[in-house]
Amino acid sequence: MSTLQIGLAIVGALVLAVMAAQAAWISRKDQPRQATPQDGSDSSKAGADASARTQAEAGRVDLDEAGFALPRLEKRPVMDALIDVIAPIALDTAVSGEAALAALPTTRRVGSKPFSIEGLNAGSQCWEIPLAGERYAAFQAGVQLANRLGALNEIEYSEFVIKTQAFCDLVNAAPDFPEMREAVARANELDQFANDHDAQLVFVVRARHVAWSPAYVQQIAAHHGFVGTAMAGRMVLPASGAGLPALLSLSFDAQAALAEDTAQAAVRELVMSLDVPQVERSESPFDRLRQAALALADSMDGIVTDDKGLPLGPEVLDMIGAELQSLYDRLDQRDLSAGSALARRLFS
Repeated sequence: MSTLQIGLAIVGALVLAVMAAQAAWISRKDQPRQATPQDGSDSSKAGADASARTQAEAGRVDLDEAGFALPRLEKRPVMDALIDVIAPIALDTAVSGEAALAALPTTRRVGSKPFSIEGLNAGSQCWEIPLAGERYAAFQAGVQLANRLGALNEIEYSEFVIKTQAFCDLVNAAPDFPEMREAVARANELDQFANDHDAQLVFVVRARHVAWSPAYVQQIAAHHGFVGTAMAGRMVLPASGAGLPALLSLSFDAQAALAEDTAQAAVRELVMSLDVPQVERSESPFDRLRQAALALADSMDGIVTDDKGLPLGPEVLDMIGAELQSLYDRLDQRDLSAGSALARRLFS
């Protein structure tokens, strides 16, 4: 072989080596960022991830066993004339809890509105959902005036009357219904107020360059206080008190979270949301949303935008925060403070 041929062969080999190295670099560059193994080998973590994914697919993720305890919502509060139509129900004699339970309608809704019948406990003199073993001196039936599905209408009010009357017939009671037109007018006014004062903020953290694997997202989000849920691709930041809704939610592509090979699944954006009327003002939820979004973006080489992809700079965030303070004030003035039981019912 001539010197020229040998030189060409060497050059060719070098070119192939460079191309192979470049291909490998590009492949690694395009790989989603991976979670860092902690307290164990890669294989043990992979097994744990696979187990968690299997549980998520079956809808059986037990967060308490995983060391997380999601807040459990408190029982529905008693009716309130501020957001309910209430019909008093008079009795000649006390009625047992067993009789009341047997007479209750099978459903607790009229149309799209929550419906309830409560009894005045003869012993405690407190209004409550009827219970076996108790006796009741009076009842009241109520239907919610408005929720996020709209205002109570004439058809729903008529259904409310029919269900309440059926209960009264079974317990030998006499209802006193408010006038329908007045109730519907109240419902429309409350619905207009709710529409004008509802706010659900959405921030998006988008990858600048390299995508993220689901495990990487979960690891970084957990570092910032988020915990997993039974829903694939969803995490929450719990409230400080028990029995309250989560402060914030974080979601990403559920298909990526359930992929057979999550290491190869690419996540390019996280959606963070705050349901303003559902969370108490004292929790400073907007500040927590702002801090969490910026911290995640910084940790993951991302950028914070709105849901249309427009970057959210400090000036815009400051303006949103100021507008929210005004919204909180107006809700307080209406006795529907954000995070209160009444506000959570109305804005649901």
